[in-house]
Amino acid sequence: MFNVVVLMKSFLTIIFLLLLFFPLTSSLQQVQTKLVEPPLLPKNSCNETCGKLHVPFPFYINNTSCASLSSSFHLSCSNSSTLLIKIGSQNYPILEFFSDGLLVDFPGTSSCRQYNDLNSFGERSFDGRNYFGVSVDNVVGLYDCEDSSLCKADCETVNLPGCDGSVGGGSLGCCYPLSDHSIWHIGEGFSVFSQFGCRGFSSWAVLRGSYSGKRGVKLEFGIPRNFSKEICAKNADMVNATAVKGGIRCVCQDGFVGDGFVNGTGCLLSCIKNGKEAYGSDCYIKRHDQRKMVIIAGILCPVLIVASLVTLFYLLKRKQRPGMFDSEQAYYHNISFRKTCRTRLFSHHELEEATNGFEDNRKLMQCNNSTMFAGVLGDGSHVAIHKLLKCENEKDMMQVMSQIEVLSTIVHRNVASILGCCIDSSYTPLVVYEYPSNGTLEDHLHQKFQNIGQKLGLHWYRRLNIATEIASTIALLHYDKSPPIFHHNLKSSCIFLGDDFSVKIAGFGIHNSDVNNYDYKNCETREHFRLCKNDVYDIGLLLLEIIYGTNQLDSPTLALKKIRDGKIEEIVDPLLNYYEQPRHCQEQIQIIADLATRCFLFSGDGKMGMIDVARELVHLTKDSVDGGNVKGIALEETFSNSSLLQMISLSPDSMNVP
Repeated sequence: MFNVVVLMKSFLTIIFLLLLFFPLTSSLQQVQTKLVEPPLLPKNSCNETCGKLHVPFPFYINNTSCASLSSSFHLSCSNSSTLLIKIGSQNYPILEFFSDGLLVDFPGTSSCRQYNDLNSFGERSFDGRNYFGVSVDNVVGLYDCEDSSLCKADCETVNLPGCDGSVGGGSLGCCYPLSDHSIWHIGEGFSVFSQFGCRGFSSWAVLRGSYSGKRGVKLEFGIPRNFSKEICAKNADMVNATAVKGGIRCVCQDGFVGDGFVNGTGCLLSCIKNGKEAYGSDCYIKRHDQRKMVIIAGILCPVLIVASLVTLFYLLKRKQRPGMFDSEQAYYHNISFRKTCRTRLFSHHELEEATNGFEDNRKLMQCNNSTMFAGVLGDGSHVAIHKLLKCENEKDMMQVMSQIEVLSTIVHRNVASILGCCIDSSYTPLVVYEYPSNGTLEDHLHQKFQNIGQKLGLHWYRRLNIATEIASTIALLHYDKSPPIFHHNLKSSCIFLGDDFSVKIAGFGIHNSDVNNYDYKNCETREHFRLCKNDVYDIGLLLLEIIYGTNQLDSPTLALKKIRDGKIEEIVDPLLNYYEQPRHCQEQIQIIADLATRCFLFSGDGKMGMIDVARELVHLTKDSVDGGNVKGIALEETFSNSSLLQMISLSPDSMNVP
């Protein structure tokens, strides 16, 4: 039912989004952008030109009303054809603008000249401390050098046109790319090459990724980082200048074009429209395009709705596979279930089906904080499902899962194997045990178990063997495990019986406050018997139950009174036929009653431990005529610790009932 509700919510969400999408399509304004390079740099705000050159921001000519950043970007137009920039005391003709600088010719020249003075670009004007610096994109051609060690062979593969247009720079003798930095460094002029005996040079700007140069010297510009005004526009990033110390520029982000400056053209949206490049307002959809989107949306919406209905129908019809996580458990993904459930992680839906909705007639045991149900999985295997106390928070949940992990590591012939676990949506852990076909000890003692229509009873020797296996196994968990493991819930309904009536202990009490707050050390010292008391006291109740069987006693008080008064025959299970039992069996019943009494009286002060109970039962079973079921190999299998086996094998101390 929970899955259906979730699916219906998902379906309604899809419908809502589709209805929301429909009106939004009519107001959609932008198309997908694509990074393209503009054919020309945007003009400045005054739309100034000189000859064939458009003046970009932050440069300007004579119109002082044009927004700029500094007078250093002031240009002059000579004869309406030649654009000049004054840097220091020299005027440099401008050949071309780049996004990060400009290409200039040598000063004082009116025509192309290959042989130029090395001092024509003075260090003071291009030391990188002002707004301009010599770019590293330049490749220098050197002439008449006495020392050719500075020449670099890799730049000879670049096409460097001469004044006549021929490739090779006009019989270029030596070339040096400024990006090499081995001879020339940022902030230096070209006079540095005179130390190699060079007497003249030419220069070409070779842009990155290009294999051909443009005649001239490329200058990079930069704005001081501490500039008082905000200079970068929206959708622009601030980048460092390479050749200007402490200088920065503005560069448009991907999908936008422009100069990037807030007082320039800024950054315009760039797109491909109808197979052509478009910018700015041209990238917005016109009215007729909106109609197309509305028509497309009108077609897609019904198709998506039908597809959603088909998907919903499929999900409702699909059966959930065993072991799958259902949606009720999805938000517990942060808890390590796989680590705890070493064998299998059950879904809550699967366990609910196995127990027919956890109905009452499937209950095996119920106490204050837990309930155990019998169930049958989809593959026909019988299991016992222990539903524990609901956890208040995730911290409690982690403590419980940690205890389940410890229990799942126990491999013992008398401990029921944990097949897996599950966590439901209310933080309630469930542990799945193996469940033998022979039922529980409670079923046999109280005649609840039927086989082929006939009630079965347990004869005395079988009851004695069962009690011995229970006490011996619990003693092993108390003394042979570190930290010790306590049951806290020892009842006849938690004792499963195999086909040979061998014991399988299940239903361990988990999420006990004492367990969570207790520092386990050893169960042998007096102060630690506070925890042992639960199991020792419970084994006393269990021993009494083994004696009185089908007799329904309101409380152990009545049984203790009868034992104290020497009237034990009045509480013994009628199926045992006490007076028809051999003399030694009657004595054993009285000894067991005496042992149960001592469990009640001395479990709280440390005078009686589970190892004492196990010792007496083992020796009592050995002395019985038909008590061979726990001798030899079975006893060795129960106790893996040789010292513990030796303690169990010692003769029990004689203790009298007060």
